[in-house]
Amino acid sequence: MLPFRFIHAADLHLDTPFSGMSGVPEQLRQYLQGSTFAALGGLVDLAISEEVDFIVISGDVYDASESSLRAQLRLREAWERLGQHGIPVYVIHGNHDPLNSRRLRLAHPPHVTIFGAKVESINATRRSDGETVAVVSGISYPSAAVMENTSLQFRRDLASKLYHIGLLHANVDGQEGHDAYSPCSLRDLQNTGYDYWALGHIHKRQVLSQSPWIIYPGNIQGRSLKETGPKGCYVVDVGENGEANPIFHELDHVRWSEIEISIERLLTEEDWKEAVEEQIEELRENSVGRLQVVRITFTGRGPLHSLLQSGRESGELLQELRRRENVRLQGSENGVGSLGSIVWLAGVKVATGMDIDTSTLLQEDSFLGELFRLSARAEGDIELLDSIVESALAPLMDNSTLRGLLKEEGANSNTKLELLRRAQELASSLLVEVDSRGGMGQ
Repeated sequence: MLPFRFIHAADLHLDTPFSGMSGVPEQLRQYLQGSTFAALGGLVDLAISEEVDFIVISGDVYDASESSLRAQLRLREAWERLGQHGIPVYVIHGNHDPLNSRRLRLAHPPHVTIFGAKVESINATRRSDGETVAVVSGISYPSAAVMENTSLQFRRDLASKLYHIGLLHANVDGQEGHDAYSPCSLRDLQNTGYDYWALGHIHKRQVLSQSPWIIYPGNIQGRSLKETGPKGCYVVDVGENGEANPIFHELDHVRWSEIEISIERLLTEEDWKEAVEEQIEELRENSVGRLQVVRITFTGRGPLHSLLQSGRESGELLQELRRRENVRLQGSENGVGSLGSIVWLAGVKVATGMDIDTSTLLQEDSFLGELFRLSARAEGDIELLDSIVESALAPLMDNSTLRGLLKEEGANSNTKLELLRRAQELASSLLVEVDSRGGMGQ
């Protein structure tokens, strides 16, 4: 087998609108809206510098089915740059940009292959000598919602000794938080005999298997606080023995982060303010030229809990930190070039607890002790957790609007755990307050 190198990317979501963020200066807003295009440019730069033989893109090139002309022109520009360096591109379309999308269709250059609504295969060659090195197969979504297991249409050509790469936009093993489009199992993919599965649809980077390689690269640019951490693509080297070595490369120009600050050792408001400022400066030092968008969650138990519960202090600190970043932005001589030093605070969240000894309370024969013991059991027992949450929310289910919101927000176990913990803290705060006034005993 001849050695070769390719890039696996997915979920470009070009021209994402980034709606829903408030209080953002116009300069930052424009930078956010251009970040998917900047990541695309980085993908092209990487392909050229790494001298890859070809690129595979596993769906959702555009963010919306009615993609903007701007998105199509920027993509065409990227294709042309790759063509100038002799780098072919193999693309499938997903649920965000299905084949039946209503949009002006610009012609693709001849070195760009768009797979159709049935599995198609094409021989990929090595740029240096034109030798065939791999079989690339893929299938695009004909419409936005594909509910069948399309992985069953893939079958390796057993007579071929070439490396086989499959492009699929799918939800493998029913991952939470994503539509169950083109649902399949890990076993389905392994049974096809393919050497590498280039997946798309799930925006969290994951290596599901190494034999064969089955990989979600995630999207190339995070778009909200639901998509935190480094975003990018894989450069994959395939050796003469057929062994692959995928290496992740960061492409994002905006890094979304969730950080936690515990109040356990913070005794005063000054301690609290300094802890926040230290975290902001640490993020700034490690930004490597990327705009940082951050949400801070305050956790732990301590004397500042009651102060933070009102939300006033954290809200005022949020506004002050935003003001400082705005001053930093406006005072820069380089304008947009300064955005790599900006740490924009998207919000704060208070998930603190009362300054009480929970280990002692768990042993205490009291109503509050029983409350904490029940909560502790529910955290390790999904059925009990479901029962508690469903029972508590039952009175709200008669309202259709609330019912829809609750079903949407409370569908996964993490959300239910958060609801349980917040209820526990609220109840304990009220109980201790009543107890302190002499209105409640053991």
